[in-house]
Formats: sequence, structure tokens, C-alpha cells
Amino acid sequence: MTLQWLFVAGTLYTEVALISILLLPFISPKTWQKLFRSGLASLISSYSYIYFNIFIAILVLLFLDSVREVWKYSTPVDGDELRRYPEAETALHMKLFRAQRNMYIAGFALFLWFVLRRLASLIAKEATLMAECEASIKQAQSATTVAQQLLEDKGTKDDNKKNAAAEAGEGTETKAPKADQTHVEKELEQTQAELEKTKEELYRARLEVNSIKKQAESTNTEYDRLLGEHSKLQKQLESLEGGDSGDKKGK
Repeated sequence: MTLQWLFVAGTLYTEVALISILLLPFISPKTWQKLFRSGLASLISSYSYIYFNIFIAILVLLFLDSVREVWKYSTPVDGDELRRYPEAETALHMKLFRAQRNMYIAGFALFLWFVLRRLASLIAKEATLMAECEASIKQAQSATTVAQQLLEDKGTKDDNKKNAAAEAGEGTETKAPKADQTHVEKELEQTQAELEKTKEELYRARLEVNSIKKQAESTNTEYDRLLGEHSKLQKQLESLEGGDSGDKKGK
């Protein structure tokens, strides 16, 4: 086996070993994530696209060369050449076998190189998703705790409000008689004031009635006096008229 095919075979064995290690179930993706983010891995991964493209180019060239070799040694050997060189067919089959072996090695190495790259990216994504999932779970737990605390605080506030309302109701019940008493006292004072005012008005009315009675009595007295004087004057007039009529008869 020449040097380039030794390189391809070594690459294939290395890829198989790395894939087997990456597929170990007891190594978590977080561990691989820490390894991928280490200083050396970060330094290597910063130029990974260059290595990846170079390895792909080398493996593709070697694979195409192996395909060409297989195509070359797949042509049948002439009968004359076989009669001249009996070992020619054996040598041809040996070269064909080596070409096919190299083609399989190069093909599998190229295929596993893509598999290895894809597997590493999936492990890194899985580790990131696990970290995000844990962060989301912690956030949800903290949100649940905060919500429970808010509900408890709300329940406590509602209880306090109910207690305050009950105490306020009792206070209003105790204050209600005082308020009613004050209202009654005010109404009583107003009633007393109105009563005093009514008494004053009644007293004034009585005074007016008494004055009117006195005026009426004085008027009646004056009327009686006038009637007496009128009767006296009438009697005098009648006596005077009677005297005049007697004088006329004597004459």
C-alpha cells in the first residue's frame, strides 16, 4: 500500500474511532460541548472550514483515482498475452482487488468525514438545546413560584380587606347610634327653636288680640256713650218739641 492510501486508511480508522467515541452513551452532550469550547478546540475550530475543505478535496481526488484504477483493471486481458504470461491474469486480479480496496477505503473515508462533521454539529446543538431547556425549566419554576406568591399575597390582601370591612362594619354599627343621637339632638334643637319661635309668635298674637279686644271694648264704651248722649239729645229734642206744641195750644 502506497503512502497516500496509508493516509486514507489512517483517516478512515481515525474517523471510525472518533464516531465510536462520540456515540458513547455515558458521555453527555454537555461534556462534549465543554470540550468543543475549550481553548485548543476553539483554536482548531476557527480554521475548521479550511481543514474540512482540504480533506474533502484530497479524499475526492483519491476516490476518483481509485475509480479510475478500477475502471482500468476491469478490462479483460487478451488470450495471446495470457498464453505468453500465465501470471498476467493473477497480477491483473491483484491490481483490480487493490484498486477496489482503495476505492472502498476512499469512499468510506469521504462518507464518514461528512458523518463526523454532522454528528459533532448535532451534539453541539443538542447541548445548546439542553442548556436552553434547563434555563426554560428554571424560568418556569421561578415564574410558578412568583405566581404562587402573588396568589398568596392576593389571598392575604383579600382576607385583610374582608377583616377591615368587617371591622369597619362594626365601627359603623357602633358609630351609627352616635350619629343618630346627634341627628336627633339637632332635630330636637331645631324643634325647640321652632317652638320658641312659635311661642313668641303666639305671645305676639295674644298681645295683638288683647289690644284688639281693648280697642273693641273702648269702641263699645264709646259707642255706648254716644248712644247715651244720642238718647239724651233725642229726649231733650222730644221735650223741646213737646213744649213748643203746648205753647201753641195755649195761644
